[in-house]
Amino acid sequence: MTTTPLTGKVALVAGATRGAGRQIAIQLGAAGATVYATGRSSRAARSEMDRPETIEETAELVTAAGGTGIAVRVDHLVPEQVRDLVARIDAEQGRLDVLVNDIWGADPLITWEKPVWEQPLEAGFRTLRLAVDTHIITSHHALPLLIRQPGGLVVEIGDGTKEYNDANYRLSVFYDLAKVSVNRLAFTQAHELEPHGCTAVALTPGWIRSEAMLEHFGVTEANWRDGAAKDPHFVMSETPAFVGRAVAALAADPDRARWNGKSVDSGGLAQEYGFTDLDGTRPHWSRYHDEVHLTGKPADDTGYR
Repeated sequence: MTTTPLTGKVALVAGATRGAGRQIAIQLGAAGATVYATGRSSRAARSEMDRPETIEETAELVTAAGGTGIAVRVDHLVPEQVRDLVARIDAEQGRLDVLVNDIWGADPLITWEKPVWEQPLEAGFRTLRLAVDTHIITSHHALPLLIRQPGGLVVEIGDGTKEYNDANYRLSVFYDLAKVSVNRLAFTQAHELEPHGCTAVALTPGWIRSEAMLEHFGVTEANWRDGAAKDPHFVMSETPAFVGRAVAALAADPDRARWNGKSVDSGGLAQEYGFTDLDGTRPHWSRYHDEVHLTGKPADDTGYR
């Protein structure tokens, strides 16, 4: 029997319906894990995002990749649903080794480049609830199971490293607060988990070619480079599998505690662990963004993959 790095490990990817969450679940499965894939969009009903991707599809892709995928429809703003989810994982597996907080779903709510006095409050506060409350509720219920044995890993998925977010305005007070908060959640949980021999990390992808992003650019994964006609810097985008492989690499690293409380990106971890994107390259979006995008240089990914 072939043993993969995460054989026997159990993961919960909260927010696994599409994009980064889906591929994080798949890549954990490819490494041998049993993965509970949760979200609000199922074959029974769509969430307010009203997109076609479902958690059942994600679970099937996890299993096809070599793991065991289990779909559970959960609204992570409802504590009772999260409590029942964790009770089910405990009853079925008796352990939890990896928790990935990737819940978001607020894209349609964001008003960009408007000052706070012109922001719609209801949509803004809903954004914060989806981005922050969901993560806290999930950790509140899941971490007592994760800390039963040392070695557990929590990954908070956000947008922008702490270094970047601390220095840059994120074009909306609510989006800014949401993404800063996710990084801080990893930092605070790191302190709380350390006595139990567990690790918390904040992880950001680069510019990912999610299902929605490909649609926005009018391309598919097969011809994604054509999207550069709309924005030349799209040449530095990456597939969601890249951040998925970053999570799998962290989970398989016996020395993962060295990252405790840190804010890292997929490109940086690829340099550390040696994994690649699906095309065999190692895109380093944050370095490109600083050295090319922000300085006004022409789009050119040479030397950044």
